[in-house]
Amino acid sequence: MTALPVASSAEVRARARRLMARHPRELTGSLALHALAAIAGLVAPQLLGRLVQNAGNDPDSITPAVLLICGAVVAQSFFTWLAIPASLRLAEKVLADLREEFIDRVLELPPHTVEKEGTGELVTRTTRDVDVLATTVRLAVPDTLVAFSTVLLTLGAVVLTSPVLVLPCLVAVPVLWISTRWYLRRARAGYLRAGASYARLTGGLGETVDGARTVDALRLGPHRLRRVAEDIAESYAAERRTLYLRSVYLPIADTAYMLPLVATLLIGGLLHLDGRVDLAAVTAVSLYAQQIIGPVDRLLFWMDELQVGGASFARILGVHEAAGERRPESGTPASQDTGETDIVLKGVRHAYRAGQDVLHGIDLAVAPGERVAVVGPSGAGKSTLGRLLAGVHAPRTGSVSIGGTDLRDLPLDQLRGSIVLVTQEHHVFRGTLRDNLLIARPAADDDALRTALTAVGAWEWAAGLGLDAEVGSGAHALTPGQAQHLALARLVLADPRAVVLDEATSLLTPHTARRLERSLATVLEGRTVVAMAHRLHTAHDADRVVVMEDGRITEDGSHDDLVRRGGAYARLWHSWHGDRHPPRAEAEGAPVPETRNRTTRPGG
Repeated sequence: MTALPVASSAEVRARARRLMARHPRELTGSLALHALAAIAGLVAPQLLGRLVQNAGNDPDSITPAVLLICGAVVAQSFFTWLAIPASLRLAEKVLADLREEFIDRVLELPPHTVEKEGTGELVTRTTRDVDVLATTVRLAVPDTLVAFSTVLLTLGAVVLTSPVLVLPCLVAVPVLWISTRWYLRRARAGYLRAGASYARLTGGLGETVDGARTVDALRLGPHRLRRVAEDIAESYAAERRTLYLRSVYLPIADTAYMLPLVATLLIGGLLHLDGRVDLAAVTAVSLYAQQIIGPVDRLLFWMDELQVGGASFARILGVHEAAGERRPESGTPASQDTGETDIVLKGVRHAYRAGQDVLHGIDLAVAPGERVAVVGPSGAGKSTLGRLLAGVHAPRTGSVSIGGTDLRDLPLDQLRGSIVLVTQEHHVFRGTLRDNLLIARPAADDDALRTALTAVGAWEWAAGLGLDAEVGSGAHALTPGQAQHLALARLVLADPRAVVLDEATSLLTPHTARRLERSLATVLEGRTVVAMAHRLHTAHDADRVVVMEDGRITEDGSHDDLVRRGGAYARLWHSWHGDRHPPRAEAEGAPVPETRNRTTRPGG
């Protein structure tokens, strides 16, 4: 089940109307040109009807009628020639608005939604759904509007020509109405199912490719193949469902096309023989009935595309809804920046699955400028705590606040400027080294970039490459350590008020990591730092150490105090040093076991 919502049909229609209303001049101009082209197309049947009726009685009228018909055809072609580019320009403007808003909303998605959803659903909505919607906006919507307008104008011409012959022209309406309603009731669900199946298939393939080495090492190939086969089977079944709907609906519609023409010729002929309708009217209305088949056919042809595009639009608008649920807009009164960096957790519980909490009633206060190291065995909840502190996840119960404001009440841009999470997972974007750094501060000059790289000990290799060197997928591949350097340089450029470090130097050698942490100590001077300490020298250097076990805080104090107590932290510390027989807890006032030299301000 997807964590991203899908917009309702009413929301899709309302949003489409608002998008079109943004460009009233282009919309009015396009519709006017197409209407003129349709009106010009109505002239020829009238003139041909009169020719048929008067050809034998007034031969001299043939030449002027033919010239008028030619003029009407030329006028129709001219207006159509102007109308098509106008429609395409309107469609491109609407599509540009859609794309820009969609990208903005994707970037505003709650981090926990992105993590929970995974790549498959987001990639499908960003690629396939946007591409489908582009086809719909460029082609289906303009052509549908034109076809609908042409049908209305043609029926109006039939009424003016002979009101009694309107009924034969409408004989297909009940057939088309019933079959179309049958189709529309089922099509939306079918196309939404098809979109979801593509998302699952894309996600499964992406996971297999990304984890190819793990799949190979653990011999998971057959299992992954079964997963792909199941996803393909589901996608195939979804496509078969929509194909079935089309195979039932379209033949009925094709048959209904011919009914108006047959009925008009039959009933019109009988009325003409009875003297109630002249031959010109029967001829003109018959031509109109033939002429209306094209627009009706386009309407029904694009009906299917509109259903596909509507389903994709609903999925895209679902991203808008998910982004809108995140937090208030920037500048709202609820999110005033106090300038303080005190972080407070009260009664925090969190669960990835219902009924299975991984954090149990966490209470923690971090003072402005304080550096806290969080230690504990693997699975203790350290990384989860770090993600809650950074606003990636929201607590199930309790609150997390910075500067007295709940993180859930901070607009996303203020949250990202207030607290930054740095993990061992670092992405190098395709582009120059400079581009990858400017992500953190677009206005930074080369001197600022050099300073940031120097601060994290990366200038030597970065200078060797050059700031204009292409890096990322398909270009120069950075080592894991260099990628981590790059992420930490972004941190320096971002200049946040508070930092959460979760294995931020795990991909570096212990010596390099130690040197880098000491360099960061100067850079992060005065900032609030919470470090998930997997190397205990980080805890040794911190102002305070918090010990977590089984999702709870079991110890809290300075390094020396916790070593003196002889509890869980002391055991971790001595085990990390390789002590086979760590000393037991010392009595109050007893000397503290000798430890390594401490730095004055840590980088952890």
